[in-house]
Amino acid sequence: MVSAAEKAPPFDVEAEEAVIASILVDGEAIGRVEGIVQPEDFYRDQNRWAYDACLALWSRNEPINQVTLGHELSRREKLDDVGGLPYLSRLTLELATPVGVEHYARIVKRDATYRSMISVGSQIVQTAYQGGPDLDGAIARAENLVMTLREGQRLGDLIALRHLLDDFWEKPGIDSVLAGSIGAIRSGFMDLDTLLGGFQRSDLVVVAARPGVGKSALLVNFARNAAVAQNARVAIFTIEMASDQLVHRLLAAESGIDVGRIRLGQRTENEERRLMTATGELHPLEIYIDDSSVVTISQLQAKLRRLAQAVGGLDLVIIDYLQLMHGSGRYRDNRVQEVSEISRGLKMLARDLDVPIVAAAQLSRAAEMRQTHVPMLSDLRESGSIEQDADVVMFLYREDMYVNRDEWESREPDAIYPAGLTKLIVAKHRNGPTGQVALHFRSHLSRFEDLMPVEEETA
Repeated sequence: MVSAAEKAPPFDVEAEEAVIASILVDGEAIGRVEGIVQPEDFYRDQNRWAYDACLALWSRNEPINQVTLGHELSRREKLDDVGGLPYLSRLTLELATPVGVEHYARIVKRDATYRSMISVGSQIVQTAYQGGPDLDGAIARAENLVMTLREGQRLGDLIALRHLLDDFWEKPGIDSVLAGSIGAIRSGFMDLDTLLGGFQRSDLVVVAARPGVGKSALLVNFARNAAVAQNARVAIFTIEMASDQLVHRLLAAESGIDVGRIRLGQRTENEERRLMTATGELHPLEIYIDDSSVVTISQLQAKLRRLAQAVGGLDLVIIDYLQLMHGSGRYRDNRVQEVSEISRGLKMLARDLDVPIVAAAQLSRAAEMRQTHVPMLSDLRESGSIEQDADVVMFLYREDMYVNRDEWESREPDAIYPAGLTKLIVAKHRNGPTGQVALHFRSHLSRFEDLMPVEEETA
């Protein structure tokens, strides 16, 4: 029995030669195959060199025939290596028509992919033999190798406008009954959804604030609202908070029972019934929680791809919070560059999975030094390229974090103290208007609620 190591890798010399022969018979044939197969996909060296030379001639708008290809190969000192002019003559004599060139090109590409699979398999075997204490990291590397192989099969080709227009009309909007599966994802807050049109797929949305303002609670509210209203499949990565704490917050928001009483188990009989009802409401929701204390972009990517495959796709990803993630280790001594690497990785992942990623971010202390304390985009600039990479940047601001009730009443005797009043400031919106949304935060319930209409600022 022949072992796998002794077998010849998959290749089809006849298909490779048929592609080159077709191009020699009809110079237009190369335009039909250059998006299917690349020089490195050819197994035989002489066929790879000949195809690469054909591409060079085509790029210079020069005709492709035996004479010009011979000259190009001679210029590259490869003519003798491929077998000289007899090699080119034999190809054209054996195939008199370019019909079917795309078929032959796909055979060449298929066999090249099989060879890549063998290479990836060998790398995975080597990773397993090396072992080490980081099992999750090894599995993540293996999964990324496989996914990179799959991504290589996607053709990043030019798309006709008519096809994009067809996609536009086929894609549902935020109010469509299908929006929960393939359209925009609702935040659950009416004015915010009006302003943003929901969370758009492939967007990176950053929710930034100083500690204690409620950004974690808001993200949990986003997750719950999308899962309830649209049956959205939501993944939550809570790096700072344990999963049981997140469950306490969900139960508090759903039942209306103080989160502290839930955590301490201090519940009346009536509250017990309300908690059971809340559990029944939350139980069928497709929310998946990961409370790993250390998460890198590659691990996040592997986990999300695995989950998407297992549950049939994802609709929303929540990350709490961005600066607690780890980069590749390349910028271990430069935190700003590491955060930039993370934010770019999240944006690429949002596009790759076609899912909105909503990530919390911690603001610098600059807002504390200003008289108004209202966050600004410049407060993010110490955090790498978050502002540049994000499609939407929102700030949470609560005046009651800076002025207590006594100070407020002495300063504003005729105004109501803004307890829990939260300004959600959309400071950046790559594809739409910015503005402010007013919400009310019930901190003891970890729940935000709509308050007043949106105040639009810019278009």
